[in-house]
Amino acid sequence: MNPQANLIFIASMLLGTTITISSNHWIMAWTGLEINTLAILPLISKSHHPRSIEAATKYFLTQAAASALVLFSSMTNAWHTGQWDITQLTHPTSCLILTSAIAMKLGLVPFHFWFPEVLQGSPLTTGLILSTAMKLPPMTLLYMTSSSLNPTLLTILAILSAALGGWMGLNQTQIRKILAFSSISHLGWMAIILIYNPKLTLLNFYLYAVMTTTVFLTLNTTKVLKLSTLLTAWTKAPSLNTMLLLTLLSLAGLPPLTGFLPKWLIIQELTKQDMAPAATLISLLSLLSLFFYLRLAYCTTITLPPHTTNHMKQWRTNKPTSTAIAILTTVSVMLLPASPMILTIV
Repeated sequence: MNPQANLIFIASMLLGTTITISSNHWIMAWTGLEINTLAILPLISKSHHPRSIEAATKYFLTQAAASALVLFSSMTNAWHTGQWDITQLTHPTSCLILTSAIAMKLGLVPFHFWFPEVLQGSPLTTGLILSTAMKLPPMTLLYMTSSSLNPTLLTILAILSAALGGWMGLNQTQIRKILAFSSISHLGWMAIILIYNPKLTLLNFYLYAVMTTTVFLTLNTTKVLKLSTLLTAWTKAPSLNTMLLLTLLSLAGLPPLTGFLPKWLIIQELTKQDMAPAATLISLLSLLSLFFYLRLAYCTTITLPPHTTNHMKQWRTNKPTSTAIAILTTVSVMLLPASPMILTIV
C-alpha cells in the first residue's frame, strides 16, 4: 500500500478514537466510531485476496449494524429524557440496546462470530490494530455508561464469552484465530467487573493490549501464521521465541507474570461484591483458554519437530530484535512486582 495512503488511514483511526474518547455527546461519539470503521477497512482488504475482501465486508456490515444500534439507543434515551449526554443514559431500554451494540462492536458472545473470521482474513499488523486499538473507543463508552448498565446481562455475557472464547479456541490451528478467541475470553473478564469497578476493566484492557501487541509483533517478526510453522520458528530467532513463550503464559494469566495481576484483582473484587460463584465459574472457564495457550507455548519451544512429516527449518537471522518488542516483552512478563504502584495509580 502507498505510504501516504497508509498514513492517512492511521491518522484517521487516531482521529476517530480521539473524538469518541473525548466526546460528551452521543452524536460525536457515533461520528468517531464511524471514522474508525471507515479507516480500518482499506487496511483489512489491502492484500486483494478474496479472504481479505470477505473479512472487510463482514467487518463493515457488523460495525455498521452496531453503529446504527448505538444511534438508536441514544435517540431513544434522548426521546424519553431529553438528554444527549453520554453519562446520562438512564432509560432501561436504551441501556439494553447500547449493551448489545457495544458487545457487537467488541465481539462479546453472542455477537462474536465476525471477529475470528475478520482476524483470519487480515494481515498480522491489521489484526493487531483490530485486537487492541479498535476496541478502545467501545470500551470507553462502556466505561462512561457503566453506572447505568444491567449487571445481570453483563455477567451473563461475560461468562458466555469466557466459556466460548476458551472452548472454540481449543481446536484451532491458525494462530490468528486462536488470538481472536483469546481476545473474546479476555473481554469476558473485562465485562464481568465493569459494573463494580470500571477502573479494573480499563487496567485489564491496557495490560491485555500490551501482551497482545507483544505476541502479534513477535509473530510478525518471525512470519508465523499457523501452528505447523511455529514448530520450526525457534531456529529463526531463539531468544525471541523464548520471550514469546513467557508472553503467552502471561496472557494465560499464570503467576508470577503480568497477566496474573488483572485476574487476581478481578477475582478479589468479585468476592468482595458477594459474587464468589461467578468468580469461581469464570476462573474455571479460563482453564479452557489456558490449554490452548500452553499448546502454543509448547509449539514455540519444541526444538525437534515430529519426524512423521518433513519440516523445513528456517534460516537464523542476525537482525537484532526491535526495541519496541524488547520493551513490550519486559512489561508483559515482569510487571507483577510493581502491582502496588499500579494500584495506587488506578
